[in-house]
Amino acid sequence: MLTIHNPLHRLHQGREEMFRGRLVPCHETAQRLDHVLAELQRRGAGPLQTPALNDGELDAALARIHAPRYLHFLERAWDDWVALDPSNAERDALPSVWPAPGMRFDVLPDNFAARLGLFSFDAGTPLTAGSWAAARAGAACAIAAARVVGSGEARSAFALSRPPGHHAGADFFGGYCFLNNAALAAQALRDAGAARVAVLDVDYHHGNGTQAIFYGRADVTTVSIHGDPRTEYPFFLGHADERGIGAGEGFNLNLPLPRGTGFARWREALHAGLDAIARAGAEALVVSLGVDTFEGDPISGFLLRSDDYLQVGRDIAAANLPTVFVFEGGYAVAEVGINTVNVLDGFDAAAGSG
Repeated sequence: MLTIHNPLHRLHQGREEMFRGRLVPCHETAQRLDHVLAELQRRGAGPLQTPALNDGELDAALARIHAPRYLHFLERAWDDWVALDPSNAERDALPSVWPAPGMRFDVLPDNFAARLGLFSFDAGTPLTAGSWAAARAGAACAIAAARVVGSGEARSAFALSRPPGHHAGADFFGGYCFLNNAALAAQALRDAGAARVAVLDVDYHHGNGTQAIFYGRADVTTVSIHGDPRTEYPFFLGHADERGIGAGEGFNLNLPLPRGTGFARWREALHAGLDAIARAGAEALVVSLGVDTFEGDPISGFLLRSDDYLQVGRDIAAANLPTVFVFEGGYAVAEVGINTVNVLDGFDAAAGSG
């Protein structure tokens, strides 16, 4: 499997995040990607590339998913943060104020602290001096992987990047995510000619940004298997009764599961999700590959083991679709490489034997 990785991911490295009422060291670290890359190399995985999109191509692709004023905000955010107070150069930007329902979202505030809150939904996603460059290069990985698959050059590809993306909406960030890599990959597959695309999100946390982006569309089916939002982040989206709206009604499937779910029950949900993708007539698949479903993950609550991820890959391969994997969550850093590459190995073995 071709892997396209983000050479600039280390430019984004937050110092602290707000977690359960206190500032703690960030769970989303550069070591996550490093462990996956090392495991790929240890196993002698397939070709490794960096994205080769020019700025114009990338800007156009980003604008297919994200709002212009949001992209403009991200591009200038660090400079505006430092302009607010020169001492801010020594600390990351975290929001401290947000608009509540009934307040105005349409007027862009002049004050940077207000703009930061307008475009975010949590205080756990530090914006750093290199966040925009890292997120932009990561988006290029996802788009490039989708173009390779969409052109028929490869049957599958893996976008190995951070920061992750599935919590980012068209005009908001949060959950460690700034640009929605899975959504960008899905749109790139559509633009390459796939009439219908599916996004399968197997991260422990619901892909609220991906759902929001495609909620009114019938050409992209979204399926998410995740911790029950009544108890698990991001809390305010991901319930089973969220089925889409307008043209998109029936094309969004949420499969929330309780904390403590083991692999047998989780796999039943995976099969239900893959069945829905087949019924929707998807011609290509994007997998938001989070491995924070692992039993040792520090901020999650499912009980999958490392060997289970081989079967996850085999099950996804059984869909028999051109597939783009996009790296999302997974915070048990010592195991994240093994678990991620197990999915890819299981997929490759099953796809090759098929």
